[in-house]
Amino acid sequence: MTDRRLSNTTRQALPASVAVPGYDRNRVLPGIVHLGVGAFHRAHQAAYVDDCLAAGEMDWGIVGVSLRSTDTRDALAPQEGLYTLAVRSSDSESLRVVGSIMSMLVAPEDPGAVLAALTDPRTSIVTLTITEKAYLRAAGGGLDAAHPDIVHDLANPRTPRTAHGFLVESLARRRSAGIQPFTVLCCDNLPANGATLHRLLVEFAALRGTDLARHIADEVAFPSSMVDRIVPATTDADRARISGQLGVEDAWPVMTEPFCQWVVEDDFPAGRPDWEKFGVTMVGDVGPFEDMKLRLLNGSHSAIAYLGLLSGYETVDRAFADPAIRQFVDGLWAEAITTLPKDAGLDTADYAAQL
Repeated sequence: MTDRRLSNTTRQALPASVAVPGYDRNRVLPGIVHLGVGAFHRAHQAAYVDDCLAAGEMDWGIVGVSLRSTDTRDALAPQEGLYTLAVRSSDSESLRVVGSIMSMLVAPEDPGAVLAALTDPRTSIVTLTITEKAYLRAAGGGLDAAHPDIVHDLANPRTPRTAHGFLVESLARRRSAGIQPFTVLCCDNLPANGATLHRLLVEFAALRGTDLARHIADEVAFPSSMVDRIVPATTDADRARISGQLGVEDAWPVMTEPFCQWVVEDDFPAGRPDWEKFGVTMVGDVGPFEDMKLRLLNGSHSAIAYLGLLSGYETVDRAFADPAIRQFVDGLWAEAITTLPKDAGLDTADYAAQL
């Protein structure tokens, strides 16, 4: 293992087979704050933003925020935010260094710095991958106002613990300063995730004051999105193998598959990157795409798992290679496709082929 770390300096000497940022990272300005910088974000949204930066859209650098752990910051800070994205198929692996994360903050260490980043007029979009649990919903789907962290944030708005507290306090500060609200883009696997987060933040804000709640309800955009990419946990063997290929140490590379999907409702009053140039599907309503994913992807995965288990297979790929199971899944797809709207811009045949 080398004692040199991946960095802006060492990336220049990486093997030619490794794709590296071709843009001047010193010219990148922060335009996005991301809450919850885990492996999925680094394999998904950050990679799309990296594509936009490489195309010359230099106003969309990412300020990453960890709401709990220091692990990602501790791994990426010595590497100046750089990390390797390893895209693995059944018979190959390609390595790419991603440079879109410009800085990392840890909320419990310095909540003021997080609020400052969110209040910065240059911040036009706030994206989130904080996991379903962190939305702090009660059994009925509304805000769990009795949760200790919600109670804390209402009493201590300058030192919040939750995404709700950070977003509402920074939106209040932007309003007081006459700064346009940022767009809030939820990227977690929740149905109608934008509408869900909108409702939760309005409920939270109403506990602080009706004027603030009305401002968020009427003036802040919450487009929904749908994401899909498999991102397995990085192992020590992965770290060693990738660092060996790089010739420098990457403390936390990210492993992923070639398939990647992001469907986003196009509602960004403060502007956005040209994501559609790099494969993002911008739509008016994400609902039909969620239905397509649930019925074609999730439904077929469940069917393969059940039938594969009954047939004695241990892995999905081996089960799917069974002609009888494949025939059943093809029939399932054909039937499910007939339940989807034909006027929503869905390319069901192509989606099924990719699956």
